[in-house]
Amino acid sequence: MKKVITLCFFALAMFFGSQSLMAQTSIITVNEKASEITEKLRKFIKFDEEQEDQVYAAYKEYMQATLDLKNVANVEEGVREKINSLLEDKMQAILSEEQYLRYKEFPKE
Repeated sequence: MKKVITLCFFALAMFFGSQSLMAQTSIITVNEKASEITEKLRKFIKFDEEQEDQVYAAYKEYMQATLDLKNVANVEEGVREKINSLLEDKMQAILSEEQYLRYKEFPKE
């Protein structure tokens, strides 16, 4: 009986450990993608450090939202467009007019 209980606790610990690992992996992926896009944009648009931090935060939020959408089975119509629209609004607020026009020319992946 003691071995069965120990085995159950071990299996439960493995389950929660794998869930935690997957969550950490997705956070790392979001941060890496946001950092990568921010760096590419910095080279393409040439903005200052304050703008760089704001662009990174905007893309980090965008990447997290798109990742969350992938994990949802039924996504309402227009949700993706709303997320893209929010990113565009944030970028327009962060960048100057000239920079924003350059941003619109940036090749989307």
